[in-house]
Amino acid sequence: MDVTYLLILLLVGALVTYISGDKLASKVALFFGLASFGYSIYLLNLYNAGQNLDFVTAWITKPTIAFALKADGLALAMVLLTTALTPIIIFSGFGNDFKNAKAMYSLILFMSFAMVGTFLAADGLLYYIFWELSLIPIYFIALIWGNGDLEERKKAVVKFFIYTLGGSLFMLTAFVYLYLQAGSFMLEDLYALRLSCAQQFWIFLAFFLAYAIKIPIIPFHTWQAKVYQKAPTVGTMLLSGIMLKMGLYSVLRWQLPIAPLGAKSYQYLFIGLSLAGVIYGSIVALRQKDLKKLLAYSSLAHVGLIAAGAYTLTLDGLRGAVLQMIAHGFVVVGLFFIAEIIYRRYETRLISEMGGIRSQSPKFTSLFLLLVLASVALPSTFNFVGEFTVLYSLFQVNLGFAILGGTTIILGAYYMLKMFQHAMLGETNAKPFQDVTFNEGLLLVIILGVLFVFGFYSKPITDLITPSLENILIHINR
Repeated sequence: MDVTYLLILLLVGALVTYISGDKLASKVALFFGLASFGYSIYLLNLYNAGQNLDFVTAWITKPTIAFALKADGLALAMVLLTTALTPIIIFSGFGNDFKNAKAMYSLILFMSFAMVGTFLAADGLLYYIFWELSLIPIYFIALIWGNGDLEERKKAVVKFFIYTLGGSLFMLTAFVYLYLQAGSFMLEDLYALRLSCAQQFWIFLAFFLAYAIKIPIIPFHTWQAKVYQKAPTVGTMLLSGIMLKMGLYSVLRWQLPIAPLGAKSYQYLFIGLSLAGVIYGSIVALRQKDLKKLLAYSSLAHVGLIAAGAYTLTLDGLRGAVLQMIAHGFVVVGLFFIAEIIYRRYETRLISEMGGIRSQSPKFTSLFLLLVLASVALPSTFNFVGEFTVLYSLFQVNLGFAILGGTTIILGAYYMLKMFQHAMLGETNAKPFQDVTFNEGLLLVIILGVLFVFGFYSKPITDLITPSLENILIHINR
């Protein structure tokens, strides 16, 4: 048994969803989403039992390209994040009436297929193909089913597409150069290269341009807020919950082990850029009047801290980054779903047009408050485990970095609680606010369950990812 069956399941799911028609599309997509998650759990059990799940076969002879998939603990953790969030995102769309729903839901499954392939790929060119494939569905999801004026939507989506594609071309150039040096695109062969400091710097920089745009890290973030705002909520969830993790994961899997000298020589610079995103995102979030834009800048701050942890080049930093990636994926999907629930009732995302929801919807308010507390890393939540570990790793590198990174907790608590106060308390909006439906409540409870269960007991994930991260550190410190 190997991981190729998971890719086949998602790809077949996308095709079956499309031919099932608009009425059945959401249910068929949910079935395949749940099936892929169930199969991921099965793969995890096989991996924990000691079974090798890797898959390698010859694909193209000249240049030498293999269809190679690597399913270690790190890759499986990201696959589980993807396949767990995919049915959640699909289910969140049940309250919306999408035109051409069969295309929408099939694109979600196809995007999940591309992202899973990115996390599993162990051949550089195969990885690049999956990386680029993930752009196609999100482009159409944001363009066709997005919010607001079509022309503004086009501008935002085209800017995102060009930014990401442009950064990816630098990464492709780096892979071509590495192939000329190693005679192979295989991950282990690239790890084994002994490049000079100058070579590693340029390879590191080429990868950084691709990943900094995808994550995003300032000053490569300018596409993010508009796309998050204009995309439909399911698209925003895919972007923030999973797609940006592709860049963070790739820093750990590809950039740092292949070009460690580039990371070590300019470590303070890249940690500084990452932490600048923490401060900038938090300050800009304070000024936002649109709920989705506030959450977009909040996400920018959180992923900046994750990137800073990765660039500490310590085991605690790498481990904290992965833990926070997973925690952030669930909490940000939950928060954007909260924004969608409010929009369904009030048809607005302006915080000033909300208010008094608590008196009408106590269940919704309680669930929202718990998500806000998880977002600001309240102890006992999963986010606290990740943020604390990252801050500890920053302290190991430089006390100043730890202090700057800690601002995300202080500023995050301020703007999130201020937003909650304006949206939920105060004067009641003229429109009635129906409390959460069963489907909405179930989805939020599932997300909160994950955040609190792993907040109290994150050992299974830590044990899963640590051996892979230790192996990566061996290559970084060679």
